[in-house]
Amino acid sequence: MARWEPGAAERLQQAALELFATRGFEQTTATEIARSVGLTERTFFRHFSDKREVLFHGQQVFARAFLDGVTGAPPDASPMEVVASGLRSASSFFPDERRASSRLRQSVIDQNPALRERERHKLASVAKDVAAALRERGVDQTAATLAAESGATVFGIAFTQWIREDEQRSLADIAAEVLGELLALARQSAGAEKGASRSCSRTGAG
Repeated sequence: MARWEPGAAERLQQAALELFATRGFEQTTATEIARSVGLTERTFFRHFSDKREVLFHGQQVFARAFLDGVTGAPPDASPMEVVASGLRSASSFFPDERRASSRLRQSVIDQNPALRERERHKLASVAKDVAAALRERGVDQTAATLAAESGATVFGIAFTQWIREDEQRSLADIAAEVLGELLALARQSAGAEKGASRSCSRTGAG
C-alpha cells in the first residue's frame, strides 16, 4: 500500500517553483524535484502527470471559481455585470498570501514559449466557458463572446499588475479598476461616434 505523504503536493509545488526559477524549467527533472523535499519520483507522479502540471495545478478550480461568479450573478444583470461577478469570484482564488508564489510561477512561465502558450490557452478556455454561460442566460453569441473575451483580458492585465513587486492592492480591487477603465473607454468611444454622426448629419443638412 502506498504511504501517505501529508502536504506532499504543496511541498512538491514549492520545490519545483524554486528549482525552475534557479535552474530553469527544461533543466529540472521530476526526480530532482521529489528528492529535494525527501520524496520519491513515484510520489511525484501520484500527484502530477508531468512537471508542467506542477505549474498548472489548480487550473480547474480557478475556472470553476470564475464560472461560479458568472452563474451566481443576478438574473437581470447585464453581460458585463455578469463578467464583473466572475472576476470577483476568480480573484478570490488568489489571496494576498499567494502573491509571492504566483510571481515566481509567472517568471518561470514567461521564460518558456510552450508554457506561455499553455497559460494563454487557460484563459482562452475560461473565456469560452464564460461565453457559453452567457448564452445560456439569453445573451446573443456576439455579445457573449465580446463580454467573455473582455473578461479574460481584464483578468490577465489585472493579474500582471497584482504580481508586481511594489503592488499592495488585492487582485479583486485591481480587476475592478481595470474593468472600469475598459467600460469608460467604451463609453468614450460611443460618445465620440455619436458626436461624429451628428456632425455628419448637420453637414448633410447644410
